[in-house]
Amino acid sequence: YSVHREMCCSLLPTATSYARNAIFSGQLPKSLARTLPDVWAEVESAETGRNRHEERLLGDQLKQLGLDSIAWRYEKLVGTADGRAFAQQVHQCNRYDLNAVVVNFVDILAHSRADVELLREMTPNEKSYRALTRTWFEHSWLRAALEDLSQTGLTVVVTTDHGAIRVQRDAKVIGDRNTTTALRYKIGKNLKVDSRQALVVDDLSGFGLPSLGLNTNLIVAREDYYFVYPTQYNRYANVYRDSMQHGGISLEEMLLPLITLSPKRGGTR
Repeated sequence: YSVHREMCCSLLPTATSYARNAIFSGQLPKSLARTLPDVWAEVESAETGRNRHEERLLGDQLKQLGLDSIAWRYEKLVGTADGRAFAQQVHQCNRYDLNAVVVNFVDILAHSRADVELLREMTPNEKSYRALTRTWFEHSWLRAALEDLSQTGLTVVVTTDHGAIRVQRDAKVIGDRNTTTALRYKIGKNLKVDSRQALVVDDLSGFGLPSLGLNTNLIVAREDYYFVYPTQYNRYANVYRDSMQHGGISLEEMLLPLITLSPKRGGTR
């Protein structure tokens, strides 16, 4: 491929339920909540499956752009079996004008590192974490699929919705039991945290987020902090220290690659 590299910026919070839904819908979260309230209600309430409507959101965006007549498809690849099946049939991409493919492996690796002691041992720092990710990619179905795609004349655009950071410092947060559970950002009633450790947002609309009622605010962790409640503070501080997290404010989470791969052989489209 001929490779063209650019950078783009994620939304705040740098979390999948906000940033990836924004990519597929072409809308800020507050606009999405207004135009598709049923979708946003599920995003807010569900702890899992917050991105189950991506195909619908992409279809709506294509209509808004006047592109609803093109042939397109959406596919989410969660595990190795999904990836291998995609790689074996990758030439079917030529049937479509647009193929939107979500690859979840790197996100799964980041989350698994917090729970699997062996992965912590193998990736004690960012350099080793990147090396492990690279080793996976070099021998993966994804690289094989990209190599095959280079022979089809299709242009491939690679990006992500957020990065991740290795968190090292705990920050005590005060909030009620209905507060969101994420470690790098929280939305809830009258949340309190040291402003040196987190950005406190009282005007959610100003950050492109839907208003959630009186006294509801957002806190977003700065640098390498992560949030812990006062209850069993030391226990949970130790559990999550040195894990890979996202949702907060750091260059690692916010500055994202936007890579365009143009095949060197034949015509491209």
